[in-house]
Amino acid sequence: MTGSAASAPRVDHLVTSGTFSLDGGTWDVDNNVWIVGDDSEAIVIDAAHDAAAIEAALDGRTLRAVVCTHAHNDHIDAAPALAAATGAPILLHPDDLPLWKQTHPDRAPDGELTDGGTLAVGGITLTVLHTPGHAPGAVCLYAPALSTVFTGDTLFQGGPGATGRSFSHFPTIIDSIRDRLLALPPETVVRTGHGDPTTIGAEAPHLEEWIQRGH
Repeated sequence: MTGSAASAPRVDHLVTSGTFSLDGGTWDVDNNVWIVGDDSEAIVIDAAHDAAAIEAALDGRTLRAVVCTHAHNDHIDAAPALAAATGAPILLHPDDLPLWKQTHPDRAPDGELTDGGTLAVGGITLTVLHTPGHAPGAVCLYAPALSTVFTGDTLFQGGPGATGRSFSHFPTIIDSIRDRLLALPPETVVRTGHGDPTTIGAEAPHLEEWIQRGH
């Protein structure tokens, strides 16, 4: 007699559209929202723009947490509504609280992400990597079992995240990428906050080029 097998880990992806606002400017953006878990439970990485669409993509699964890679408004604007709809806590690195309060002054996150901390969901363990530079509290989430790292706006296909606005710092993001991300196995898939995925191996050879470009 055999019992039912546990469902396999899965990563679901949707793109939501809205605006990014900082330093007095506003831009139209498309954001990647990542849902990580199995057929019964999941976490959402970056609740961007459309809480209803994200809840629909969960398809009845229990949401264990709304995880914020950083607190720019386009990555957190739907977080409170999604948390209210599902009962899930919002998790953010505390160094990004000043940015969070610009968007949600009356609603604090429910818990803190800490460097080296882990999140477990659907048989998957994700390790929090604090990767400041694009924002002070920016984090990436590394899931070795999936050979994947979720990088928010720290690393994209073709280079680092932007550092030309307040709360950002180019040398710091370069240090974060070199020390925390390029140390991962080269086959690790980089799932980004905007745009197409890449791999650590594809991006690593360009580090010196990025450094020169940033000066």
